[in-house]
Amino acid sequence: MKIFLIGLPGAGKTTLGKQLAERLNIRFVDLDTEIEKSEGESIALIFKRFGEDHFRKAESTQLQQWANLNEDFVMATGGGAPCFFDNMEVMNQAGTTIFLDVPAKEIAKRISEQSTHRPILLNLDLEEMKDKIEFLRSQRKLIYRQTKKTCKGENLTVNDLLYAVNS
Repeated sequence: MKIFLIGLPGAGKTTLGKQLAERLNIRFVDLDTEIEKSEGESIALIFKRFGEDHFRKAESTQLQQWANLNEDFVMATGGGAPCFFDNMEVMNQAGTTIFLDVPAKEIAKRISEQSTHRPILLNLDLEEMKDKIEFLRSQRKLIYRQTKKTCKGENLTVNDLLYAVNS
């Protein structure tokens, strides 16, 4: 069983993904961490030194490699991962995709409460961040809706994801 969690930055993909993997007793994979391992640099540094195109190619390569493994896992993808190349199709063919549909206002609140290393949201105040998230949401919504399952709400729990996986 391969489960790919999809959603905007701050939707809870990593937090809920770790909990879901633990409950299912399978491996948790963070796609950004895998990219950092393969590239030998942080996501922020990859963006700064090589640009988004390079990052997106590395992201797609890692995603493809994981999708082709004969191993069960829960993966937290980056917010933009489904939107480039044929990544959404790759994930849908390899396993179960779940869109964590969390309102932009809640995401902005979460991100503003933590020190962020999200290149796309750096140096924004709360209102600018909310606007940027709304913009990203409008751009990505059609692609995110190609997932097999959707969990919607401000306070999603691991039980919501378990229900989605098993329904």
